[in-house]
Amino acid sequence: MPSTLITEIGELVTNDPSLGDGSALGILHDAALVIENGHVAWVGDSADAPAADERIDAGGRAAIPGFVDSHTHLVFAGDRAGEFAARMTGEPYTGGGIRTTVVATRAATDDELRALARARVREMAASGTTTIEAKSGYGLSVAGEARILRLSREFTPETTFLGAHAVPPEFEGDRDGYLALVCGAMLEACVPLARWVDVFCDPRAFSEDESRRVLRAGMTAGLLPRVHGNQLGHGPGAQLAVELGAASVDHCTYLSNDDIAALAGSDTVATLLPGADFSTRSPYPDARRLIDAGVSVALATDCNPGTSFITSMPLVIALAVREMRMTPAEALHAATAGGAAALRRGDIGRLVPGARADIALLDAPSHAHLAYRPGGRLVWQTWKDGGRVVPACSG
Repeated sequence: MPSTLITEIGELVTNDPSLGDGSALGILHDAALVIENGHVAWVGDSADAPAADERIDAGGRAAIPGFVDSHTHLVFAGDRAGEFAARMTGEPYTGGGIRTTVVATRAATDDELRALARARVREMAASGTTTIEAKSGYGLSVAGEARILRLSREFTPETTFLGAHAVPPEFEGDRDGYLALVCGAMLEACVPLARWVDVFCDPRAFSEDESRRVLRAGMTAGLLPRVHGNQLGHGPGAQLAVELGAASVDHCTYLSNDDIAALAGSDTVATLLPGADFSTRSPYPDARRLIDAGVSVALATDCNPGTSFITSMPLVIALAVREMRMTPAEALHAATAGGAAALRRGDIGRLVPGARADIALLDAPSHAHLAYRPGGRLVWQTWKDGGRVVPACSG
């Protein structure tokens, strides 16, 4: 494959503190990078850049690692705009709307679901996202969960089995029967299609014992654990995630001092989803408290039809800075390197030799514009594995 030199980068975020300004973002100014065979081959000063087969002039724009959206529900049908409107008039969110999406998703054809997911992926790429995690959880049957994962794998290798998202109507009054299905035939059908196993461990969802049962079954089958936890109230999700060595616990809206201490002493990433808190008028997680305690933090969209129909990581960054007291640098790091850590990936979320050439070129001189100009179309080009998936914006 031909090599590509991107030069005249005003600000290059590498996420390597040994480079550039020595911060966590490892910022280089007046920089360049070379892409070969889908990976970053060289980074440094523009004046020292080696020759390449193709040359792209960034014109002083900022270059950042492509966003790593480590928590989405990519494949679904229908919308819940009415539910959102009701919440905006004061109705509380209880988590019950999942069943509405299950009905719509079950009724959709494969081609309909594929087209809807493809449109969301295009929106994400236009906002600079290059890696997406995608969960099941809207089939809640053996065939339905396997179908969602099969379709998700057309868009990403980071697929998550979330059969324990809610109890479907046909199992009303038989929770144990449904859990037996999740840990048995459903898991068996989904293991070949998933990398991860997840569970909604929350006071209004699945209990600690139920969640442990699901996660242990998935782990025994070879899947890696992650947890939806501490979204709707204080609960055991965060500490269960630490106990089982989960890669992440996601939401973290309600955390105790003991929860934070456990996370700080572990490799489990706290993935914060401010879009969900925005869309449900819920309290925002205290990101400042987590970061100051030494907890590893990621940001993700939680793209789903009920509580966060958001595909834009720049919007998530703006919410994190404005509402969760993160600095622009911390928010960008959480949306790139943090997301990579939540997926236990070392090849994404940074721009250093050997990493995948997943890049967002911003139509701005600095990464700070992501929070400074919320709602603006700031991504000029998006590169995935060394190829442009979103060309330069016109105008």
